[in-house]
Amino acid sequence: MTFTALIALLGLAGILCLLASLRRLRRRRLMSGVLSGFAAMTLFLFAACALLLAANVHTYRRLSAEQPAGELQFSGIGDHQFNGILTYPSGERAAFSLRGDQWQVDARILKWQAFANLVGFDAAYCLDRISGRYSRIEDERGLPRTVYPLNAPNRLDLWELIHRHQSWLPWVDALYGSAVYLPMADAASYEIKVSQSGLIARPINQAARDAVGNWR
Repeated sequence: MTFTALIALLGLAGILCLLASLRRLRRRRLMSGVLSGFAAMTLFLFAACALLLAANVHTYRRLSAEQPAGELQFSGIGDHQFNGILTYPSGERAAFSLRGDQWQVDARILKWQAFANLVGFDAAYCLDRISGRYSRIEDERGLPRTVYPLNAPNRLDLWELIHRHQSWLPWVDALYGSAVYLPMADAASYEIKVSQSGLIARPINQAARDAVGNWR
């Protein structure tokens, strides 16, 4: 609002000065007309600078914004075994039985060029899969692994559509995969968010914070 008011004030003052300049030039008052015109151009220049600064701040806010992608809750059911519930922002839930020491969520990310961000296009994403992950490489190689799809079948996949026709969309910056993983623990809850750079996960209760704090 501050930038909008400043731009409007500078623009209005510039228009008034420009009208005064034209009026004085018609009356052959050359010196005062030129000075008023110079003042008008200066005010328009300041208004343009304020507009560019406002656009830059707006772009920064969009690039630093985070979209909620879901929340994960876990309950332990055995050695290296956990039940997990993923709650989407819509309120829809999906349940999984995961084996391992950590959970991992993968997503496909569509990132736009800066101009597209400026006019309102946020990074698009599609959660791809959730899996269990072991801390030890030996366990990862020898113990049972679990993985589940997260993308709903038979639904329009924007990522896949743009991937096929990227050459026709020059304002697309990047198409890439992103993954995040954190330890599983009984009663632990995590939030998953998507930023312009990929997935972000944070603990949201004490059990999760303890699990992250004791992570080795």
